[in-house]
Amino acid sequence: MPIARFLRVSKTFHAVRAVQDISFDISRGEFFSLLGPSGCGKTTTMRIVAGLEDPTSGEIRIDGIQVNDVPARDRDLAMVFQNYGLYPHMTVAENIGYPLKVRGVARGERDKRVRAAAEKVQLAQLLERRPAQLSGGQRQRVALARAIVRTPRLFLMDEPLSNLDAKLRTSMRAELKHLQRELATTTIYVTHDQIEAMTLADRIVILNGGKLQQQGSPTEIYGRPANVFVAGFVGSPPMNLIEGSCEAGVFVHDRGCVRGLPPLASRRIVLGQRPEDLRITDSGAGDLAGEVFSSELLGDSALIGVDLGGGIVNAKVGPAEGRRLGERVGLRFDPAKLHVFDAATGKRLAEMA
Repeated sequence: MPIARFLRVSKTFHAVRAVQDISFDISRGEFFSLLGPSGCGKTTTMRIVAGLEDPTSGEIRIDGIQVNDVPARDRDLAMVFQNYGLYPHMTVAENIGYPLKVRGVARGERDKRVRAAAEKVQLAQLLERRPAQLSGGQRQRVALARAIVRTPRLFLMDEPLSNLDAKLRTSMRAELKHLQRELATTTIYVTHDQIEAMTLADRIVILNGGKLQQQGSPTEIYGRPANVFVAGFVGSPPMNLIEGSCEAGVFVHDRGCVRGLPPLASRRIVLGQRPEDLRITDSGAGDLAGEVFSSELLGDSALIGVDLGGGIVNAKVGPAEGRRLGERVGLRFDPAKLHVFDAATGKRLAEMA
């Protein structure tokens, strides 16, 4: 049985529908991510799980019990916030142990559990310091330890790494993943950063405009996006999306044509391909032709932007394959890795593998 269920949940603030008829299950022990751009409804969704917002309609179940009317304090959940939420006048030990103190846990037991939680996040030597004496990464560890010390049913994390610099975010992602596996506590992780979601989560729900766009494993979402929004949102750089027409299995564009599509009925489509699946060729030797708009060396690869006359298509190639700006080049598509979407609805066409 799933540890948590969201059943056709909606939330309206005045005339704004922040969450619209969303359903998903969360498995026990799973690292589950809510992913989407700012304003998509992901934080509202998590706050509904936490009991900090009441749903306008729908049902929330935890361990098989409906909790719509259960106060937040009685749901046995622990939250980690973007701004850490630490008490500046308390020491690290006091911050970590505060949830136990308000629950009346005895001092001896409290100290034991605080030290155990601090050791898990490598803070055992800093227990007497105050938040102002800590780095951003150390403060984040204090917030994590405060959640851990309670051994809750669910961890709820609202963009906990967004205040850290890029290098520290990378190391904290690895630590967070390891810690969650060690504790085996179900985690709901809210983020707008698709790299965080892809690297951390067992399963992802993607939201946009309050609506669920797709749910699945990172591999499923990256390899088979459900619509144009997901295709353009997930991936760094994102999938190339080119509008044109489909005629008898051929994608027709002003700058050439791409063969290898299934025999779809003639229609306007959006053709997608990941930058790593495109190849740069000499002019006239590719499927589509354009001019080099940008050439960026990334170290282990180069990202070549090609102007197709109204849109830029990116190809990720070897570091020695850089091209001059303005050079006329061809783009060769991999027919086994094409993605086709309906131009009118944005939905993936079922005929594609």
